[in-house]
Amino acid sequence: MLRKIRILFAALFFVGITAMFLDFSGVLHLWLGWMARVQFVPAVLSLNVAVVLLLLLMTYLFGRVYCSVICPLGIMQDIISNFSARRKGKKFRFSFVKEHRMVRYVMLLLFVVAIVAGFTGVAALIEPYGTFGRMVNSLLSPLYLWVNNLLANLAERADSYAFYSVDVWMRSGIAVALSVATFVIIAVLAWRGGRTWCNSVCPVGTVLGFVSRYSLFRPFIDTSKCNGCRVCERSCKASCIDASAHKVDYSRCVACMNCIDKCRQGAIGYKYVRFGAAPSDAAGCCKDDGRRSFLAVTGMLAATSLWAQKDKKVDGGLAVIENKRVPKRSVPVVPAGSLGVANFAQHCTSCQLCVSKCPNEVLHPSQRLSHLMQPEMSFERGYCRPSCNICSQVCPTGAIKPIDKAMKSAIKVGTAVWIADNCIASRDGVSCGNCLRHCPNGAITMIENRDNPGGAKIPMVDAERCVGCGACEYVCPARPFSAIFVEGVEEHHIV
Repeated sequence: MLRKIRILFAALFFVGITAMFLDFSGVLHLWLGWMARVQFVPAVLSLNVAVVLLLLLMTYLFGRVYCSVICPLGIMQDIISNFSARRKGKKFRFSFVKEHRMVRYVMLLLFVVAIVAGFTGVAALIEPYGTFGRMVNSLLSPLYLWVNNLLANLAERADSYAFYSVDVWMRSGIAVALSVATFVIIAVLAWRGGRTWCNSVCPVGTVLGFVSRYSLFRPFIDTSKCNGCRVCERSCKASCIDASAHKVDYSRCVACMNCIDKCRQGAIGYKYVRFGAAPSDAAGCCKDDGRRSFLAVTGMLAATSLWAQKDKKVDGGLAVIENKRVPKRSVPVVPAGSLGVANFAQHCTSCQLCVSKCPNEVLHPSQRLSHLMQPEMSFERGYCRPSCNICSQVCPTGAIKPIDKAMKSAIKVGTAVWIADNCIASRDGVSCGNCLRHCPNGAITMIENRDNPGGAKIPMVDAERCVGCGACEYVCPARPFSAIFVEGVEEHHIV
């Protein structure tokens, strides 16, 4: 029963978090956003003390239930491991492996040093929630959108509007490559050894392992009933049960309840055990309150409530319009609400939930080493509309603070810069004014070109009024580089 309860709640978390990343309607996060906020590292980075203390208390009481119920990357490993067992036809295929303590501590130390040094984007490469989010956003989301577009095409032919088509595009080749590499590594480890990644690489697993060593409720072997069949050891995906010594390494145990489910002698149970108690002391120390304890955990949790599909556009059905290229910005443009480049870099786990939710397709993963995979703004496919604040509403780490729409339109995230050599007004003498007509803040005026008196007017940017929304860069007809682009500012402020 305990195993079934665990699987039920794990399935709810896994499906809910995955659906939140895949949803392009911007609705699901209103209902499921709390699932992202109860993830351990996002809670730490957002200084959500209540959630962090709750997770630590839950681990102290019931063991590493977080890893087997809440963490989507841990659940993904379980799914892969189960497929491996069915493929090989082996229900009992694990064996006890000694803890790789040095590896765990080194990985945790590197993670903490990277966070403290401000390289959160690099640290996020082994952070479980961000890693899972990147894989879903880079690998699964395009497939999901292609299926949606296929259904939309079929529905349109049937005069139905149950589905609508959306663009499918590759936001970053590096993001896809890293996601593929990460998935292959984790999948191979899970296929061969179950929870190897969790108990050797994951920093969250190591931190919670310190606490779970002293958990009050845990699996415990009753030596008076054990017949030495080792079924519990061979069914433990964390490889933490030494059946011959009747010991469980609680720092690696994720409370999956597989061992309890498989033991036919009833020799292993989920009980309250006094720390340091000998195996023989466990038999009569208390009633087996495992089911009620596990239900208490789930009640506590509930309370915390690939490649781009690009259609070439043509001008008048004849000439192919050249795609825009991303300009080189000395300072990246980060979303309003992030306070500035430094604060954003320190708190973002690169989960890319904001990337998947951006309706204007402005956010994409950075390729800068210091901000690797962290979202930054670029305006080849759209601009940051003043009325949109979705990214600030979905961010679980506090990298983007919640802001209302009125405040959003007044926050300066960058400044537009005009490049005379790219502008068709100064280069070709052709009147344009697209940037003037589309600037929502009236920060652009057209003035006479002193090099060509009486000719086409050129734009002038009022840096005091410009907020860096990117409308001018997006609508500029110059190719391949816009004649006007947004340069980010280190610290955001109100204009």
